[in-house]
Amino acid sequence: MELRQLEYFVAVAEEENFTRAAERVHISQSGVSAQVRQLEHDLGTSLFDRSGRSVRLTPAGTAALRHARSALAAADAVRQAVDEVNGLIRGRLVVGMVTACTVTPLFDALSALHHQHPGVEMVLLEDTSDRLVERLRAGTVDLALISTSGTTPPGLEAYEIIREPLVAAMPSDHPLCEQPEVTLADLARHPVVSLPTGAGVRAVFDDACAAAGVDVEIAFQAGAPSAIADLAIRGLGVAILSESLVARHRPHLTTRPIADIHTEPVLSLAWSSTDNPALRQLIHHCRRTFARPAPLDAPTIPAPTLTPQ
Repeated sequence: MELRQLEYFVAVAEEENFTRAAERVHISQSGVSAQVRQLEHDLGTSLFDRSGRSVRLTPAGTAALRHARSALAAADAVRQAVDEVNGLIRGRLVVGMVTACTVTPLFDALSALHHQHPGVEMVLLEDTSDRLVERLRAGTVDLALISTSGTTPPGLEAYEIIREPLVAAMPSDHPLCEQPEVTLADLARHPVVSLPTGAGVRAVFDDACAAAGVDVEIAFQAGAPSAIADLAIRGLGVAILSESLVARHRPHLTTRPIADIHTEPVLSLAWSSTDNPALRQLIHHCRRTFARPAPLDAPTIPAPTLTPQ
């Protein structure tokens, strides 16, 4: 029995799929299958039921999973203890970010960590905020840039980057531009374009509509804020976004505050545990890069901007 066999076994168990497990551990599917079968041969029993579309643990596999995770954690602890004594940091970090969110300071922090500790492998993935929260709690993501509706999700720690109120954005000839501010009832009389369910901005908007008893028609939704703005520019609906995102699209869009939305979406870095020395270093670099003022010749795109999903 080898540690890599246990690693592949745990990956297949968590992904419930040999192909996704192979992508996760960066070897071929046939290599993962061969090592898992060798582990099953050594243990004298099947660990997986392969008869369905997804791979399921057998009772023996379920019993083995907890101990396999403990063995891998113990091996990592031994390696980390020795590396810390020698002043080295190695390991693997999975960093998540909301889809279509470009926040330069996060990339700067990843770059700083890479140059200071080249032995740390880093993986970057995109997803919606709610799924990233689930991955953080499950331990499959170490650090994530998420958008939430005002508070840190239970069970997580977070470093708040920015919070902004939502605005309604539309072309200057839209009827709502005649008002100094709009209400949810005003928006209910017009089609709206928004980020999808699972986005921090969408959660704030949906919660406010529910509290006010207002039914707003979501005519279009898209994962990228730039797509939402483009739809609004073309007159397909009023965009619900943050002020900084709309700023990129002036003078094509005009904004109005939404009077009866009192919760602000928050863009934060979140994590569930700092047991990993590499993660502690990355959080340190993130705090430095996000606190750094933008240079005078920086691009017009704000950094950071609230690009929630």
